[in-house]
Amino acid sequence: MAHLAARTGYHKLVNRLNKVPQGAPPSKLLYEILSVLMSEKEASLVALVPIKPFTAKAAAKAWRMRLADAQTALDTLASRALLIDIEGRKNRYYVLPPPMAGFFEFSMMRLRGDVDQKLLARLYFQYITVEEDFIKALFTEGETQLGRVFVNEAVLSNENALHVLDYERASEVIRTATHRGIGLCYCRHKMAHASQACDAPLDICMTFNTTAASLVRHGYARAVDVAEGLALLGEARGRNLVQFGENIRNRVSFICNCCGCCCEAMIAQRRFGLLNPVHTTNFLPAVAPESCTGCGDCVAACPVEAVSLVSANDPGHPKKKRAAVDETMCLGCAVCVRVCRTKALSLRSRPERVITPLDSVHKAVMMAIERGKLQNLIFDNQALASHRAMAAVLGVILRLPPIKQAMASRQMKSHYLETLIARLKL
Repeated sequence: MAHLAARTGYHKLVNRLNKVPQGAPPSKLLYEILSVLMSEKEASLVALVPIKPFTAKAAAKAWRMRLADAQTALDTLASRALLIDIEGRKNRYYVLPPPMAGFFEFSMMRLRGDVDQKLLARLYFQYITVEEDFIKALFTEGETQLGRVFVNEAVLSNENALHVLDYERASEVIRTATHRGIGLCYCRHKMAHASQACDAPLDICMTFNTTAASLVRHGYARAVDVAEGLALLGEARGRNLVQFGENIRNRVSFICNCCGCCCEAMIAQRRFGLLNPVHTTNFLPAVAPESCTGCGDCVAACPVEAVSLVSANDPGHPKKKRAAVDETMCLGCAVCVRVCRTKALSLRSRPERVITPLDSVHKAVMMAIERGKLQNLIFDNQALASHRAMAAVLGVILRLPPIKQAMASRQMKSHYLETLIARLKL
């Protein structure tokens, strides 16, 4: 597959993908994945699109083609979920989603005959699950990660509920979204082609807001109302699936309902838990030793192997076991609390609250600073000419603690940016 790497279009696209924090390390497998998803000509076009949302007029300029031709190319790419199209007040905007969570998943969110999904599933499995470069880069670089876990609201005590903010509730994401879409679970669909999928529901992957609107428009998800969205959430929790969603507070774009065997986020947590690949909830399970029978239900239910059975240290019953929680691995999802028949498990607050970025811009800037890619956001296709884009990025930087601001300045090595930040502080 080395010949694919040498072909300019795919090579340029890989370089473009890695300008943003959620990129994709170069690999022979990656080039083959891209060759299944798009032609080399399409890859050459996608490689030229800006990081920020852009119009057909901007694409036509970058591609040096007539506006009508650019519009046709954009609509074709959006119809295959390689680009997301967003209906603005005056214009339609387009954006290139990252591979994950993005166009890798979208390619498997419905059954389709225009691509070889069995081949894609094999390639994804090898690139993401077997090889570790992609999953390590995606989940372990920096402090700010792409996803976070939602607590199971049904097991919250009255006291717990007082400490749960609206954005920490998956139900609130469903209720407040402008659009809600349901598609096939990418992870289980991929594993089904390898005959390794579990029996958890497949048609349960949730997208929201502008992402959902685009996927529904092009048939990659079906629109649901609030009631059906909440019903599916209840079904997922009843199957002990973990809600893993975008790591922002406002306008969350996705919530996956994850099993421990197929979901890549859960696999990453088991492999690299000490590197904090997933942002946890603000809770930890507490074990009441006097109530625990050592049945092992919580051990079987935990998707990241954070619960085990240890000796109960009962002189009268030397073989008696009790549950123990590895807090460094625990997601705080509360699946173990839900399955505990003796109520020996309950939730307690973590010593320090987990910080969640405000929105997608805040998250992108934080991730870019931590991964040394801030300059790509600032100087993205003349982004400096866009006051709104520059103001959004600088607004995040100015709200950062001094250490992170210093990191941003060092990365930029720009007297212009340093002067601008200093002036905006006045």
